[in-house]
Amino acid sequence: QVQLMESGGGLVQAGGSLRLSCAASGFIFNINAMGWYRQAPGKQRELVAAITSGGNTNYADSVKGRFTISRDNAKNTVYLQMNSLKPEDTAVYYCNADVNTIGRRADYWGQGTQVTVSS
Repeated sequence: QVQLMESGGGLVQAGGSLRLSCAASGFIFNINAMGWYRQAPGKQRELVAAITSGGNTNYADSVKGRFTISRDNAKNTVYLQMNSLKPEDTAVYYCNADVNTIGRRADYWGQGTQVTVSS
């Protein structure tokens, strides 16, 4: 079984910064892509940023230039540095990982962490 544990959410004023972390644990052989998604009230979950095992990244247009995704493969951890936060960034942020375990490949999700940006 694989677990993803997120941390770093909270309340911040517009223009501020937060850093989210997500650590994967369990019986992991290796991890392919990792990413961050978010879901605001009344909206669908959307991709914020993703990173491959080789370090290639992609971002939603709404966060380009403000957010940076990175990962530490040795720690099975992915980070999301969020700068110049806006009220519209308010959402529950979810970590996602495409994980290879022995004989199986599956998608895993964290429990979510709340990010609230006040104006």
